[in-house]
Amino acid sequence: MSNRRATLIDRIRHDGRFDAVILGGGINGIGTFRELAVQGLRVLLVERADFSSGCSAAPSRMIHGGLRYLENGEIGLVRESLRERDALLANAPHLVHPLPTTIPITSTFSGLFNAAAGLVGVTGKPASRGALPIKLGLSLYDFIVRRNRRLPKHQFRSAKATLARWPELMPDLRSSATYHDAWISHPERLALELLADCRRDAPDCIALNYATLAAQDGGYRLSGLGIDAPLTITPRAIVNATGAWLDETLSSLNRATEAPLVAGTKGSHLILDNPWLKAALGGHMVFFENDDGRVCILFPYLGKVLAGSTDIRVDRPGRVRCTPEERDYILGAVQRIFPRIRLDESQIIFSYSGIRPLPKSDHAFTGRISRGHFIHRIDGSIPLFCMVGGKWTTFRAFAEQTADAVLASLNHPRRTDTRPLPIGGGLNFPTDPADLAADLCRRFGISPARADHLTGTYGTTSYALLEFCRARADDTPLIEGLPWTEAEITWLIATEDVQHLADLVLRRTTLAITGALDPRSLDRLTVIAARDLGWSAPQAAEEKATLIAELTEFHDLPAARWAAPSAERKNACV
Repeated sequence: MSNRRATLIDRIRHDGRFDAVILGGGINGIGTFRELAVQGLRVLLVERADFSSGCSAAPSRMIHGGLRYLENGEIGLVRESLRERDALLANAPHLVHPLPTTIPITSTFSGLFNAAAGLVGVTGKPASRGALPIKLGLSLYDFIVRRNRRLPKHQFRSAKATLARWPELMPDLRSSATYHDAWISHPERLALELLADCRRDAPDCIALNYATLAAQDGGYRLSGLGIDAPLTITPRAIVNATGAWLDETLSSLNRATEAPLVAGTKGSHLILDNPWLKAALGGHMVFFENDDGRVCILFPYLGKVLAGSTDIRVDRPGRVRCTPEERDYILGAVQRIFPRIRLDESQIIFSYSGIRPLPKSDHAFTGRISRGHFIHRIDGSIPLFCMVGGKWTTFRAFAEQTADAVLASLNHPRRTDTRPLPIGGGLNFPTDPADLAADLCRRFGISPARADHLTGTYGTTSYALLEFCRARADDTPLIEGLPWTEAEITWLIATEDVQHLADLVLRRTTLAITGALDPRSLDRLTVIAARDLGWSAPQAAEEKATLIAELTEFHDLPAARWAAPSAERKNACV
């Protein structure tokens, strides 16, 4: 356990009174923690695992307006999503980037009445979307953001022009449409940067991972890593931001509702190492409809290709993995769109899956379930606010709405609007990222490759990181060929609440998701973490074994795949 965590626990032990307690350290909980913290409240955030390790670590990595939500008649949600997308492009430009998105179209009029069907209560699968309804949707999309536009308007292409631009696409298309949304390179890091901003701006507030709060003896007790005996917590308000586990959390607090509030769906994604597919995308995301009506996505991601996703109802929340059936579904969908490019499971270098915490719904087709959000208040001597639904793009707006409800109940005025606030390394980020990279090279004598890595990962926080590294006279690569250094790993452990080896591999870095993890890098990480966190040799061995088990069971990385040197990839083209 780090000294910093011990200090935080000691502070709680001496004063367990908080204006608000947030349960759940996913993006909605962290967003609400930030909202309340900057208003001057004393806030405690409690996360039972690592920050941003549940559904928040398993998104499609898109920051988008929700084009298909128009089909459900959710214009308000689209407007909110587009506004928040543009705010993230401005506030976290090191992590959120424009993404040109192309829709291959195979018909003209089909799907014209999908939205009308939804409005009159039809819950089944919508008809295939043709050129006309897509044109109407994109025109409305553009109209909503007509003021202060940040991204280009949509455009249509004929089949001939489309195939000239993307020759590997399915040959039977009739046209295509291109519009712009955004993608996020490191979603977990954005959540961590929000916490870092709170530590700087609201030092009286505390966020703890690997901790739990439970009702006990008429009050609330905090337990967790490094807490020898449960600590008494006295909140004035509680926010339940536990996502898919929201109803279970209510039960643990003895505040259960008569009917469940959340019913999740499972979404799985694949990361593919297929250079031919990456080249065929030409820098665009392809946003397409599979045979079953489910919308799928495919786009370049950190040198690889991200493909997804599924949308399967789940009865109970829990840790989930991409099943062989889901893997085949995603690969089959991609193969239909790019029929000439060879795809097989050997190209999968990582998979991940999470449960979307959607509002309880009876819709037969999961795609018709709203991706909106609302707050359910449970009155009592300590009011409890449940965050139901939500998605990555709208986390700030949802957090703002939740915070306003809490502030009203505490009779505390709002004093800060977070919409224009930069996030983490987005503060003072230059218009051209190359300017930051060049300045890092000039000031610290690092290579252009390392400067690019730091710029795209930490933004302007790179200055603090490199000062930390320089003070240790250490720029030793974790292993040769990787952009991370040993001092950088030490900095992550010291500043970002790392408690376990998995925190480093899966959330503080992209070692696993990009296929960069191998036996040498894993060994070095284990040595550094053991030294900095004070693990004994048996503890370090257990951490390593636990991580390998997690990678094997939940991320499609069995020992035979990652423990040996990467084999030469098969020729991926037919």
